[in-house]
Amino acid sequence: MSNDSQGSVKGEAAMMPSPSVPASSQGPPLSPSSTSKPPELPDELVQAGWSKCWSRRENRPYYFNRFTNQSLWEVPVLGQHDVISDPLGLNAAPAEGGDGNLGNGQRKRRGSEEQGVGQNSFKRAKVEPTTPISPSTPGVKPWSSAPDDKQAQMTTPTTPSPAPAPYRPAVIYWDLDIQTNAVIREHPPANHLPPHPEIELQRAQLVTKLRQHYHELCHQREGIDPPRESFNRWLLERKVIDKGQDPLLPSDCDPIISPSMFREVMNDIPIRLSRIKYKEEARKLLFKYAEAAKKMIDSRNASPESRKVVKWNAEDTMNWLRRDHSASKEDYMDRLEHLRQQCGPHVAAVARDSVEGICSKIYQLSAEYSRRLRHTHLSLLQDPPTEACASPQQSRLVYCYPVRLALPSPPLPRVELHFENDVACLRFRGEMVKVNRGHFSKLELLYRYSCIDDPRFEKFLSRVWCLLKRYQVMFGSGANEGTGLQGALPVSVFEALNRQFGVSFECFASPLNCYFKQFSSAFPDIDGFFGSRGPFLSFCPVSGSFEANPPFCEELMDAMVTHFEELLDQSSEPLSFIVFVPEWRDPVTPALTRMEGSRFLRHQLSVTAFEHEYRSGSQHICKRDEMYYRAVHGTAVLFLQNDAGFAKWAPTPERLAELTAAYRPSPSNPSSLSSPGPAHITPGDRDSTPKPCDRPQSAVMSPGGHDNDNNNNNNSSSSSSSSSSSSPRDKMAAV
Repeated sequence: MSNDSQGSVKGEAAMMPSPSVPASSQGPPLSPSSTSKPPELPDELVQAGWSKCWSRRENRPYYFNRFTNQSLWEVPVLGQHDVISDPLGLNAAPAEGGDGNLGNGQRKRRGSEEQGVGQNSFKRAKVEPTTPISPSTPGVKPWSSAPDDKQAQMTTPTTPSPAPAPYRPAVIYWDLDIQTNAVIREHPPANHLPPHPEIELQRAQLVTKLRQHYHELCHQREGIDPPRESFNRWLLERKVIDKGQDPLLPSDCDPIISPSMFREVMNDIPIRLSRIKYKEEARKLLFKYAEAAKKMIDSRNASPESRKVVKWNAEDTMNWLRRDHSASKEDYMDRLEHLRQQCGPHVAAVARDSVEGICSKIYQLSAEYSRRLRHTHLSLLQDPPTEACASPQQSRLVYCYPVRLALPSPPLPRVELHFENDVACLRFRGEMVKVNRGHFSKLELLYRYSCIDDPRFEKFLSRVWCLLKRYQVMFGSGANEGTGLQGALPVSVFEALNRQFGVSFECFASPLNCYFKQFSSAFPDIDGFFGSRGPFLSFCPVSGSFEANPPFCEELMDAMVTHFEELLDQSSEPLSFIVFVPEWRDPVTPALTRMEGSRFLRHQLSVTAFEHEYRSGSQHICKRDEMYYRAVHGTAVLFLQNDAGFAKWAPTPERLAELTAAYRPSPSNPSSLSSPGPAHITPGDRDSTPKPCDRPQSAVMSPGGHDNDNNNNNNSSSSSSSSSSSSPRDKMAAV
């Protein structure tokens, strides 16, 4: 435990020489309690959790930290021995009794590890998720925990209090040991305001209020419910072009009218068309559409020609329904198709101004809420930011690193933590967020690897609460709403991508669903503490191998393709992007067309619908048997590489065969046998299912989505069809 036992650490790979202290003397003392009264330590060390104790076995004093479970033979130096600067626990003694007593992610090295690490080996010991440490500010009692005095007491001077058994997830859906090969140009810290629970709580309230305004406007002006997930897709589409300063609420966009929200609301006018399975349902829907179109054209300021066309078609349809009772479902479907083609343009013309008013009002409210939040946030900072001149771009090339904030974080309020079975519950001012213990341990490891301003984890719980609340607010509060926005590729696919194509970076992910510890995500202000490199559209790598599965938002996908081609054109170093997008062909998505025609396209792979699976977007809280589901759409996998990237990570037949095999559903996942979305297509339902040409163009859902904003939830993708399609067949095919 002496200082000469420290191994030299380079990056995150450590060469660990044999410690000078004998192996028999490296175990911690039997009890942190002391038989003789030790001299007092400096107040700084006491506040940091250090105390002086006596080892009966070694007959010498030692120093123990009750916050991090570290123990040292020599007097600790404040800030030197912590979980950030010593992530492998080289200076911390393993607790007696084996791995079970080790806390804070530290574990005893096995004999095979000690023998396998030599001078020429740079492979570090794998740190497995263990019991979350639940750190708190010194002097503050954790929620539902024993008093601090009881924590320090021992039953007897010679019997140690048993440490909590480490939590080890049965299945781990990430590999945080993989090092990055993404090289970037060094950049200055970001100017985002540091997260704060008070601000996050206020942001959640304002976003909920904005959703309610959207719901009321749709009801009052058009008499419809807002299209499902349309608000979430509006947030995504706006943030592509938003130049405002709030991480979630759009406030500086051009144009003000959102094309995504406008299309989806218009497609539900005059009524929302749903999936049809039986003849009677088709008959009722046809009658409702004719009645709603006639009523709408009478109540709006329409031209005489529009009134004449809509009324004549509506009355003709009603007369046909009264006259013909022997029509089949196909007849009703064809009649509805004809009626919508005839009346749709006239109905849209009279509703245009009203729908544009809805979009404009929501944007203006969002901008006002953003300004209000920033004013409150600045008042909480000790040193408000000043306008700084743009610093010149750095020329030094470095491996990518997490987002760093230029502004120091203010003191954060206390967040309470307790565990309910396998779920960690964090509460602030009565607002509770939940995450399963496996992902809580993952967040702890990501925080340990990435955060540099909180070595004693005093702000960890507050930042985890902000992270969970941010994504909860972004997804919405409805049943199953937004859960598909974080759909993830199976672990086997990530393993194949890393093994065969050197992939070590995810372009669209979040701390909750990432597989690697290096990724880009939507919210750099809070995600940066957990490893995010910031939004990918502002991330400019020089070399590396990347996986990209964007949310299916046309504006975002177009911006992504433009960014890819610029990066590939500017770099002569090995650069590779493996892109996963839904394979909708008729009409084909503009981004897919651009990628298929790109001069950087090296290969394209198609994965058949229902023959591959994905992980749920709510994996951080869902049950294990709900983790996997089948994809209901085909997935296109495209390899965009420059010449050096193609030479290094060429999509050879052998590599592609392994990637395809990794995509096959695992027989060990029983939940992959069923899909949460539409039922399998049967011949009898063929006419009520969407044709390829009925593919929704404004949908944001990515059926194979892995990343932070991807939507793999079939309920969401089907609702997208109902809100975005251009004919009644695709609307009636929606769930």
